[in-house]
Amino acid sequence: MKKFLGFILKGIIIIVVLAAVLDYGYTLVYNQSNNRGKIDYVYNSNGKQYDVIILGSSRANNHFVSEMFEKKGLKTFNFGMSGGHLFEADLLMKLMLERNYKIKNVILEADLNLSNEHQAKGIASRFLPYLHSSTVIKNHFSFEDDFSYLYYIPFYRYIKFDTQIGFREMFFNAIHKRTNHLDHSGYHPLLSNKKGNMKNDLTNLNPLNQNKYYEDIKRICTENNINFIPIMTPMCENTKGIHYFDKVKKAYPEIYNYENVVVEDKYFSSCGHMNDAGARLFTARIIKDFFDK
Repeated sequence: MKKFLGFILKGIIIIVVLAAVLDYGYTLVYNQSNNRGKIDYVYNSNGKQYDVIILGSSRANNHFVSEMFEKKGLKTFNFGMSGGHLFEADLLMKLMLERNYKIKNVILEADLNLSNEHQAKGIASRFLPYLHSSTVIKNHFSFEDDFSYLYYIPFYRYIKFDTQIGFREMFFNAIHKRTNHLDHSGYHPLLSNKKGNMKNDLTNLNPLNQNKYYEDIKRICTENNINFIPIMTPMCENTKGIHYFDKVKKAYPEIYNYENVVVEDKYFSSCGHMNDAGARLFTARIIKDFFDK
């Protein structure tokens, strides 16, 4: 019996040591990578200066053409992340400031994601390699139910989110294999002529009265003397419940409603995402209204 218990104990010790070694190795790789995505790009940089940064989901990533701002002499990067929520936008903003970024203007795509305060697991997990080395990341996740497991159990986060930060992604980081996420200063144009779903129904969607992550971004901008520009971006013509945007305006009067600035379906790749031509029309209007004064 003692031999059996001793065998079990040795096995547990070996597993814990192996997990700790793997955790250290994976984390070391991520700490040296900056060309796979926008999160590692920010984490592994310091002291960058921007006239304009853009935050939000794919409705930011696909809608604000960085190049058009740059032609106006505005150093710009689109940090919108496809699939992301305000949870991740808030954290990315905090990470930039932790990395001593100097920012003059923040454009936040603030519309559909005002309806929730959830993580987008596929995006949020990409912050986890830096959980032990960034105070803002640790604090941001500290209120989540699984924080203790993620923080204290070695290698647990890499196993739980294997698809996002597991072996395959770690290997690509190790060999410095680039993605296109950083191309075009972060803007991702939708160029395909093939249409996606051109219908949407927002009838049952309601903005939260005080989305804590939206309020946090607004507070951070105020405290750091950053001009905060929250914007609602366009939807296609066949959207039901389009009065959702009126509900947002009522709950958040400071948000600029540009939902109907681009309306023709020929400018959309799917109901919630403009194609490159639509994005350029939209961006031109934003530049005219906010930066040509």
